[in-house]
Amino acid sequence: MEEGIFSFQKDDAMLSHERVWAAIDALAARYQLSASGLAKRAGLDSTAFNKSKRMSADGRPRWPSTESLSKIMEATSASLDEFVELVSGATEVKKQARKSAAVPMIGFAQAGAGGFFDDAGFQPGDGFELVDVPENAGEGAFALGVQGDSMLPLYRKGDILIVKPDATLRRGDRVVVKTVKGEVMAKVLEKRTTKAIDLKSLNPEHPDRHLAVADVEWMARILWASQ
Repeated sequence: MEEGIFSFQKDDAMLSHERVWAAIDALAARYQLSASGLAKRAGLDSTAFNKSKRMSADGRPRWPSTESLSKIMEATSASLDEFVELVSGATEVKKQARKSAAVPMIGFAQAGAGGFFDDAGFQPGDGFELVDVPENAGEGAFALGVQGDSMLPLYRKGDILIVKPDATLRRGDRVVVKTVKGEVMAKVLEKRTTKAIDLKSLNPEHPDRHLAVADVEWMARILWASQ
């Protein structure tokens, strides 16, 4: 992240540090991306636009470089006028900024390990990398990084799934399930009774699953995915 090369006049009230970063959040949300997803699509480090990167260690504001702005506009096919409109449009920018939130990020392997979740699927503490999401997923939501090809064609390696353990579940919902043996999988909820859960595979090359309720540690609905 380069400092001091933002091409506009920083002392212009319209181009405050807060508004420029809020405009980046709003641009990401407009194209259904998180700030991390926008950075990755633009070929930048996935943490380049994280909220922790927007201030320097000594507390000074850090501005996005002109190169970063150029790359995100190219990646989304947004025009310069569109971005400037987001910067100047305080109402829309603030609305989108309020929707932005950060959730803890872990891998599927970590999700299957002991100690990362309680019996209901909630994380018991801090210490995880945070990723930004365009919508406020609410307390208890977390992010899982997709690995392998078992979730193709819907989700690819590198995509991020935002899941919430206490979200209402209905037939047809995409869910992440952890078994008592530590297996973690993303499937479609086909049927659920008091005794069993039927899960349909996202990838037709992988088998559907029929699990006894007693064999499921927790099940969380996928709220959103960065792609």
